[in-house]
Amino acid sequence: MTVQFTPSARTQFLAAITYIRRDNPGAARQFRQRAEQILRRLGQFPGSGRVIPEFPELPYREVLIPPYRFFYRPKQDTVWVVAVWHGAQLPDEPIG
Repeated sequence: MTVQFTPSARTQFLAAITYIRRDNPGAARQFRQRAEQILRRLGQFPGSGRVIPEFPELPYREVLIPPYRFFYRPKQDTVWVVAVWHGAQLPDEPIG
């Protein structure tokens, strides 16, 4: 499976990297590398993330890459990352 970002999720991911980079460029680089590593693994094991605790009935899952939550949905041969939120944010029901 391939891993793709929706346009809004890509914007959120890049904003997170930019935010971290302001205070600590090295931490931003490590966060991005860790995220890329975990997201590549989702391509092989799309069920490895957990069900979103706030919305267990939905077909979305999440992986935690502290301090962020990556929400995704496997669909056909693609894992779609639909949102990237800071762990302190309370998620709304995903759309996508």
